[in-house]
Amino acid sequence: MQIPYELVLGWRYTRAGRATRRNGFISFISGVSMLGIALGVAALIIVLSVMNGFQKEVRDRMLGVVSHIEIFGPGGGVLPDPDKTMAEARGNPQVIGAAPFISAQALVARGEDMRGTLVRGIDPAREPQVTDLAANMQPVLARLVPGQFGVVMGGELARALGVREGDPLTLIAPSGQVTPAGVVPRLKQMTVVGTFDSGHFEYDNGLVLLHEDDAARIFRLEGPTGIRLKLKDLNQAREVAAELGSTLSGEFLIRDWTRQNRTWFAAVQVEKRMMFIILTLIVAVAAFNLVSTLVMTVTDKRADIAILRTLGASPGSIMGIFVVQGAAVGVIGTLAGLLLGLGIAFNIDVIVPALEHALNASFLPKDIYLISKMPSDPRREDIMPIALISLALAFVATIYPSWRASRVNPAEALRYE
Repeated sequence: MQIPYELVLGWRYTRAGRATRRNGFISFISGVSMLGIALGVAALIIVLSVMNGFQKEVRDRMLGVVSHIEIFGPGGGVLPDPDKTMAEARGNPQVIGAAPFISAQALVARGEDMRGTLVRGIDPAREPQVTDLAANMQPVLARLVPGQFGVVMGGELARALGVREGDPLTLIAPSGQVTPAGVVPRLKQMTVVGTFDSGHFEYDNGLVLLHEDDAARIFRLEGPTGIRLKLKDLNQAREVAAELGSTLSGEFLIRDWTRQNRTWFAAVQVEKRMMFIILTLIVAVAAFNLVSTLVMTVTDKRADIAILRTLGASPGSIMGIFVVQGAAVGVIGTLAGLLLGLGIAFNIDVIVPALEHALNASFLPKDIYLISKMPSDPRREDIMPIALISLALAFVATIYPSWRASRVNPAEALRYE
């Protein structure tokens, strides 16, 4: 099969220019454009992959404590029939675990130290069905025996209060009891039976777990205030929450994990979108360097263009030659950037420690950052748009110089040759 001469000449012009001093600078500019596109594409892939990795790492640690979906009673009160509600929720094929809970705010005190906490009354037998944290610390949760008023608290909170396993502390309920001397807050002496470290500071510093029956007695409730659900696919949480809203019998407040931390996830998405736009401008600058490259090539090849026109080449064919030249630079640069970016993104767990060792520095100190290792999560939905945008920008940059080449007048171009 005969290859169109437009492709042959366009590829030759892409490779030409190194043998002679007259057009060697054109080849240098073409190489710089190709390198710029490659570096821009690689930077986009690496940055977005690292941002995806951080988002996934924080989300996984967060979901180790937070369930995928929470169902609350009307007005935030006690659920009328929790067993029936759990049975109906389990009827959804996506739901693989359900457990009741009591949620309330309280103060915990140890001597003169006092901290505000989120108190969560749980069923130690069913809680491992809904959170990874509970599944990994079942022996510790087994120490929560009803009537003994034991608590399991976050490690940061325990260190702030200076308590260890076996130490007593005081839990202060917000709603007091009326006495002749006035309203007095309810105090209850508790015993620390264990601690946990989820890797998420917000929960390690402010969450206290106790048995559901003990929580009901302390806060004077007749039953659980909510139900926690775990799903097969956490990304389907919104859809499953909407389905449960129409299938559960009764009025409930249903909240999925994306709404519990909506501000944080929205901020990450905005930051990711802005980084994509900013780094795309780098690719755009490199791509539009092709304009100057092709303009100089057209000026250098005016005589060749004129000869081709006299031999019968149409303006469209002339335009196609230079479109092929610019597109070849864009394709090679994009492919090189993809290989470089993916190579670094998939091996960042090796590259970053090597750089830290070589520079004797720590990019993510453990005592400052939540995550001490650089995570990376390359995703197809990010990489494909990057490649397509890079190719599109390179193609757009070739249109004007190629059009000018097709408008060259053969007689004017050959007058002084």
